[in-house]
Amino acid sequence: MDEIRIGISACLLGEPVRYDGQHKHDPYLTGTLGRFVTFVGVCPEVECGLGVPRESMRLVGDPAAPRLVTTRTGVDHTERMRAWASRRVAELAKEDLHGFIFKARSPSSGMQGVKVYTDKGGMAGKAPGLFAQAFMERFPTLPCEEEGRLNDLGLRENFVERVFTLWRFRQAVQARPTHSTLMTFHARNKYLIQSHHESLMRELGRELAGLTAGAARAHIPQYEAKLMRALKTPATVRKHTNILQHMLGFLREVADEADRRELARVIDDYHRELIPLIVPVTLLRHYVNKHGLSYLQEQYYLNPHPLELKLRNHA
Repeated sequence: MDEIRIGISACLLGEPVRYDGQHKHDPYLTGTLGRFVTFVGVCPEVECGLGVPRESMRLVGDPAAPRLVTTRTGVDHTERMRAWASRRVAELAKEDLHGFIFKARSPSSGMQGVKVYTDKGGMAGKAPGLFAQAFMERFPTLPCEEEGRLNDLGLRENFVERVFTLWRFRQAVQARPTHSTLMTFHARNKYLIQSHHESLMRELGRELAGLTAGAARAHIPQYEAKLMRALKTPATVRKHTNILQHMLGFLREVADEADRRELARVIDDYHRELIPLIVPVTLLRHYVNKHGLSYLQEQYYLNPHPLELKLRNHA
């Protein structure tokens, strides 16, 4: 398989590139997620020519257009960083990235909520770091997160699910950019998309239904952008319950009443938040495979990312 490539702040990989010569190695990212993806490390400060160690910096001025200034001597590195960031995001466009993980609170790489100070040292507001802002403006629909937010299990699952779905989509359309490919992809990801945003799932389907074969290639970027927007909307227990109950209906003609009743009970336990999502999904997957329900076997909702990541194991 082609690589799943994710950009990442280099310090999170354990590289000693921070202002004090240290790193912020994240064992989950390198040891768990790193088994399934290839990381592309980026350190804005080092890559734009600042040394290690170096004087620390912070954002100063107007939160809508902050300056990047050293904390002790007041040297302004704003234009240097912006010029480098402009070149770097152009280079990263060639990397076929499927997401980016930023270092939280960094004046260059914080995705959001980086403190912006007044010239006198007070708080002026908050903003994204300069490189993170340039990256997200260049790739507005690409899955992006901060390493701190990924400690939230729901946000972690959402980010990884978007990354893997984007990878599958690009693999499919790069191999065969046809109307048939788009229709097949949408059909196999129908319930996954619906668990996040039902109206966008239906909108995507209507657009594909009205698409001519010759317009498929030009429609790919539009579909990708709307797909990523749909999946960014958090899935909820209620949405998952609706999907599971709908899939249960497919067993009506093939599974006996006792099996259906047991699965319904497990789904209800999940709905009451007594058990994690992996329990009803695993049981449902068992019955789907046992009875050879090919339509459901093809649904990525039942297996959107590697089980080893344990992303559906939290209650």
